[in-house]
Amino acid sequence: MLLLVGLASIFIAVVTVRQYKKQTKEYYDSRFERKETAAQKNVNFELENTIYPAYQQFLGPIFRERIYEIATVHDMKMSIYDLNGNLKINSFDPWFRVFKDRMAIQVLENLKEKDEYKESVNLESGKISQSSYSYIHDRNMNKIGILKIEYIQDNSQEEEELTSFLNRLFVVYAIMLLLAVAFAYFLSSYITRSLKSISDKIQETKLLQNNQKIDTKDSTPEIASIVDAYNQMIDELEESAEKLAKSEREQAWREMAKQVAHEIKNPLTPMKLTVQSFERNFDPNAEGIREKVKDYSLMLTQQIDVMSSIATSFSDFARMPKKTIERVDLVRTIKSAIDIFYEEDIAFNSEQEEIYLNVDKNQITRVVNNLVKNATQATENIEEPKIEVSLKETDKEVVLIIKDNGKGIEEDDKELIFEPKFTTKTSGMGLGLPMVKNIVETYNGEVVFNSVVGLGTEFIITFPK
Repeated sequence: MLLLVGLASIFIAVVTVRQYKKQTKEYYDSRFERKETAAQKNVNFELENTIYPAYQQFLGPIFRERIYEIATVHDMKMSIYDLNGNLKINSFDPWFRVFKDRMAIQVLENLKEKDEYKESVNLESGKISQSSYSYIHDRNMNKIGILKIEYIQDNSQEEEELTSFLNRLFVVYAIMLLLAVAFAYFLSSYITRSLKSISDKIQETKLLQNNQKIDTKDSTPEIASIVDAYNQMIDELEESAEKLAKSEREQAWREMAKQVAHEIKNPLTPMKLTVQSFERNFDPNAEGIREKVKDYSLMLTQQIDVMSSIATSFSDFARMPKKTIERVDLVRTIKSAIDIFYEEDIAFNSEQEEIYLNVDKNQITRVVNNLVKNATQATENIEEPKIEVSLKETDKEVVLIIKDNGKGIEEDDKELIFEPKFTTKTSGMGLGLPMVKNIVETYNGEVVFNSVVGLGTEFIITFPK
């Protein structure tokens, strides 16, 4: 747009200058022709009314008095030559000191061809000298002399007017250019703001979240078409996300069901074998039968406890979405959770006596229990086990840190510890850490960890306020 305004300004300025000069030239040419015609009429009038014979040798006496008057009236110079180009008289030399002045031979040659000749010469002062040469005739139309009329064209006033006009035109176009710049700036800002909004929305768009559509109320038709395409994409994305989530849930439950079936099948097999053996070998009168029955019962009870533990873990993991939000003192809640372990090597530290957060108290307790339990198991074979639980609060978040000096986590296992079913222990279903991660993320929190084999592990849980 700015380039267009600039080119238009230059084009109009060039056209204006050329048109102005053309009109000025036409005006002065027309004016010179009028002066020339009037001067020729005055010359013819003098020839008709003179007392001298109309011969070229009398041209000087004939116009001696009148040539100055005619030249003054028409504001121009006049010179009269004989047919050979010798000056007879002029209007600008009152003492007649230029007898030796002769007309240029080229002018004489041009006059012989067309009886009239005109020339224009640019003077050093910037003015233009227009000259006209024509024959003087007697009453019988015989050529008796040559009349030269010279008019000095002064364009200074017109040039000043043109300069003044161009200056005003420049001011007008400068204002237009500034307005165009301002308009282009606001227009581009409006367009880029709309595009920036669309860009931000696109960058924020994720598959597994509630993506917001863009309002097209104040958008231009071009932007609206882009926004409509984005909104349509959001609808399709939500539909795809829903299908994907459903597929993932079904797959997760299938995997979980397989895992539960496998875990339950493990204790069922020895139970079945024990019952079959007991059935074959049972003799109510045999010696020590009561002790054998007691041993069988103890073994069955242990396997039933294993299945109960499996069912409890599965039930706890399945109940993750349900929670009761209340204002909870985390310091008090975490202290209570730690106290059940009766371990002297567990230390708790809080920067404040009370730290409140809107959470489900039972879920926070389960998070602490699980992480502290993992820490105690990781430090079982350590000579001087040490578990540190710390809690701190900032302006924007609450941070819970559980650190131990246990065996640490292998590099190959770090990417898998939050996966359901994964465990490095000989017992359990591998649902503890996935449960912790699930609980924390329901509060828009984050779980990260640092671990070095042989030095220990540190879990850092962040809850936004």
